[in-house]
Amino acid sequence: MRLNPFNPGSINVRRGGGGGGGLPGGAGGLGCGGIVIVLIAALVFGVDPGQMLGTLENTQQADGQITQGPSDESAAQICDDNQYATEACNALASLDQTWAPPFQRAGIAFRQPTLVFYQGGTRSGCGAAQASMGPFYCPADEGIYIDTSFYDTMDRQLGARGDFARYYVIAHEYGHHIQNLTGLAGQMQSAMQANPRQANALSVRMELQADCYAGVWAGKNRNLIEPGDFEEGMTAANAIGDDTLTHGQVSSENFTHGTSQQRMQALRLGMESADDTQCDRIIQG
Repeated sequence: MRLNPFNPGSINVRRGGGGGGGLPGGAGGLGCGGIVIVLIAALVFGVDPGQMLGTLENTQQADGQITQGPSDESAAQICDDNQYATEACNALASLDQTWAPPFQRAGIAFRQPTLVFYQGGTRSGCGAAQASMGPFYCPADEGIYIDTSFYDTMDRQLGARGDFARYYVIAHEYGHHIQNLTGLAGQMQSAMQANPRQANALSVRMELQADCYAGVWAGKNRNLIEPGDFEEGMTAANAIGDDTLTHGQVSSENFTHGTSQQRMQALRLGMESADDTQCDRIIQG
């Protein structure tokens, strides 16, 4: 995908400080089912583990201040760290430009998320983060957190390679930001707390909608798509389905992101329609 170079002054980027030291909220109180969900989240594109396990509120209260990276680094310096970082910043700029107009037309306040790069571990508004968790979005501080070494894991362990597969990661996390801005994330969190038995099913719908939003971004920028991008996206979506990742060891009732087939369908729906309202069908069921 031929993305334009980012404008350092137009995007929100920072480097995460040191931290880590465990999963948001701590894993000590989790039952076996919760641990399985976290293990899936560690391999799959971005879910906020605190939200998924119903511990976000407690985590936010316990964490307090967020550790910041060096304040004297410019966005250009952070984004120029390596090829992956530059790609992520290019994607962020494109996503900001793509999603701001629909919000403006709808009269809904739009805020750009912050792309937070870290290595190994850091702390977010949703708790401690470790690279093994994979990329995630934190609604508390509206940050997209990523250790870019995850892209090597995608390539070597999941067979999901190519620049579009990597853009898909950022676009999916950005989809969670859209859900947060529209208020859907809060509504779904309340529904999960009110009906814990439906929490996993609701999580799947949220993840599939984020996949669809990722596709909408690509569809709205179809002029930048290159040969092979669609196939890279489908390969990545297939590789990260709950059924594929767990090799059938986790029952469908415990899926949190959807099957490979569902994820491919959601991404395809967004790409082919380039219409975010089509993604509402996923939430409505």
